[in-house]
Amino acid sequence: MNHTGGCFCGALRYQVNDDLADTGFCHCRLCQRAHGAPVVVWSTVAREDFTYTQGEPHRFESTPGHWREFCSNCGTHLVFRPDAGDTLDVASLTLDEPAQVKPFFHIWTSSQWPGWGGAEALPRHAQEEP
Repeated sequence: MNHTGGCFCGALRYQVNDDLADTGFCHCRLCQRAHGAPVVVWSTVAREDFTYTQGEPHRFESTPGHWREFCSNCGTHLVFRPDAGDTLDVASLTLDEPAQVKPFFHIWTSSQWPGWGGAEALPRHAQEEP
């Protein structure tokens, strides 16, 4: 299955030729800081199945040998790419149709933000309340 996605401003676009079955919630502190969110959903894909179709990402080495690729214009983080191995991770919610992928696991729960627990029980609103 082919998936497309990109950054918030549209300067970066990509295509993934994979079914994105290896998708999960990451609770690591590095992802929390990089995305400013309690959790990030990543899909792991073979490097050969991922291609930027528009633009070139900016890269930041977040830990030795591990790069985060993002749009230098709007700041959207798209990819986590290790120097070693045959795979990379795509930020699943940057897909044009993120509902087509479903997470199957949680990782790095040892650094899970305490506010995440019990979030399902909180009141829900369809949009911002005045």
